[in-house]
Amino acid sequence: MEEAYLPYRVVTKGGRGEVEEKKSRFIASVSPADTQEEALAFIETIKKRYWDARHHCYAYCIGRTGQTVRCSDDGEPAGTAGRPILEVLEGQELKNTVIVVTRYFGGTLLGTGGLVRAYTRAAQAGLADSAVALMRYGAFVRLQTDYNGIGRILYLLGQRGLAPADADYGETVCVRVVVPQEQKEKLYQELTEATGGRIGITEERSDYFIDKAGQV
Repeated sequence: MEEAYLPYRVVTKGGRGEVEEKKSRFIASVSPADTQEEALAFIETIKKRYWDARHHCYAYCIGRTGQTVRCSDDGEPAGTAGRPILEVLEGQELKNTVIVVTRYFGGTLLGTGGLVRAYTRAAQAGLADSAVALMRYGAFVRLQTDYNGIGRILYLLGQRGLAPADADYGETVCVRVVVPQEQKEKLYQELTEATGGRIGITEERSDYFIDKAGQV
């Protein structure tokens, strides 16, 4: 597949995770963010929610190819908080996602290694509580045929795990379905052969979509 159409993973519903290390609490808050402005707004929301905490460290990755990446230690020793959080994001190949880890200091210094482990574990816990899905590029297609051909069409779509978004049964039958980019050519050939050419295939638009089968 062309690089421009590569799939990527996103958070569709944010979550919350918490770990404790030597009485310090690390609270991870996760959210989808399609723009840097949305990420920064979420960070400010978390700062206000936990206004009495000592640190609000964060990382975010914006854009389907990760064009905008930022992280912050927010007063923790350099490289012990923001970078570990970012590495969790990158390790799970997540885009358009922001993680804020809030720390309530417990009175005991953790050292650089302890901080890295705690912020990493908190970010992982936050993502474990979140909903993640795969975004794929494809065509939004309208298929039109007669009543003899619809059964064959639905069978072929089912074989590929493609569920029609809607169907209109009139003088002819019209169904709409999203077809992954890499499957288009082969599927169109199979549909044409299965219906003896009695099918109209119209690509209405192309865009990224949430692959239901790719949700984790």
